[in-house]
Amino acid sequence: MVKKIDRAAARAKRHARVRAKISGTAQCPRLNVFRSAKNIYAQLIDDEKGVTLASASSLKLENGGNKEGAREVGKLIAKNAAAAGITECVFDRGGYLYHGRVMELAEGAREGGLNF
Repeated sequence: MVKKIDRAAARAKRHARVRAKISGTAQCPRLNVFRSAKNIYAQLIDDEKGVTLASASSLKLENGGNKEGAREVGKLIAKNAAAAGITECVFDRGGYLYHGRVMELAEGAREGGLNF
């Protein structure tokens, strides 16, 4: 009998492995990405204090669930980061492949002025 792969558990395992290696500070926060079936979310997190410094999501965007929406979320998180005085960050892809919407969000953030 062939076992079915639990994709959520596999992603959680990958995310835990990545999180063991990277951490955000106030000067260089962690850009966390969460991707649901319909939307994409991004947060800049200071792991030392456990606070979110800036956030953006595709909830209010017209084309939120696709690649164009993800790029807009990236530009929006970069704009919110600039308002908070943040130019450098560490990218946390959240256990997802660096492909598709996650890659578009990262490129949008770079276009907006975030360095990682």
